[in-house]
Amino acid sequence: MSDGTQPDWITSVDREILGVLNMNLTLTPSIIAENIDRSRSSVSRRLNTLTAGGLVEKVDRGKYRITETGVDVLVDEKILDIPDPESEDR
Repeated sequence: MSDGTQPDWITSVDREILGVLNMNLTLTPSIIAENIDRSRSSVSRRLNTLTAGGLVEKVDRGKYRITETGVDVLVDEKILDIPDPESEDR
C-alpha cells in the first residue's frame, strides 16, 4: 500500500483499531473496543473486514495484530506522524 493507494473501504473505526494495534500489541476485540470507546460487536465486525483486507491478522483464538500492510496504510494516510527523512532540511 505504500504506493500511495489506500483501500476505499477504510473507516474511522478501522483507523482507530489499526492505531491501537500498531503499538506492537496482540489484542482481543474486547480490549481494542475498550481502548477506542467502541462496542465490542462493531470492533469484531471491522476486524473481520480488516483481516479479509490483509491489514490485520488473527494470531490466536480471538487475538489480532496489525500486518505490515496495515502499518503501510497508517503511514500512507498520515495517521502516524513519521517524518520523511528525504524532506528534512540538511
